[in-house]
Amino acid sequence: MADTPSPPAGAGPDGGGAESKGLRGWLRHWLPLLAWVALALLLRWVVVEPRWIPSGSMLPTLQLQDRVLVEKLRPRLHRPLPPGTIVVFHAPPALVAAGYDPQAALIKRVVAEPGDVVEVRDGQLIRNGRPVAEPWLSEAMDYSLPPLTVPEDGLMVLGDNRNASLDSHLWGPLPSREVIGTAVFRYWPLDRLGPIRFSPQGLRDGLNQLG
Repeated sequence: MADTPSPPAGAGPDGGGAESKGLRGWLRHWLPLLAWVALALLLRWVVVEPRWIPSGSMLPTLQLQDRVLVEKLRPRLHRPLPPGTIVVFHAPPALVAAGYDPQAALIKRVVAEPGDVVEVRDGQLIRNGRPVAEPWLSEAMDYSLPPLTVPEDGLMVLGDNRNASLDSHLWGPLPSREVIGTAVFRYWPLDRLGPIRFSPQGLRDGLNQLG
């Protein structure tokens, strides 16, 4: 009777051997990390993503090179974006036609919603016939804008640095479909860490104008 051959060294009863044990060890080590990476990518695509400020159009509220978090759920769920909301959006058709990258991201503040009538007169933003208090501004606007009705699929967006901002007063209402998300939190630099609202200086100037 022939002897039964011994299994190779390291082989278990299931015949998997060292190769099977190595695969299980690899999965135990890397699977949690891969799951976290997948979750982070999903959150970035659907919920929130980091952005940096490339220009001075939102001064004094947002400084050059500030890092902000942009939440993306409200536009995806077609929730209202009321005046005062800071939005990040793709370049609108008028800018794309002028040579802008269609995937370039810009950041401005919503000043009027669909159906609103908005104008700029004597350095003051007027919405639906009433002057708008804007405590985030550091100076009055040096341009005029005749009355304009915001279309149902649009938003009027202006930079807080009104006199140095390429925004809706030049290229018209922003199509809502171009909105990527809303800027909600500044995470860099650390001395300005916190929710994005408006600058203390802008608040003081706005209160002085109202007084």
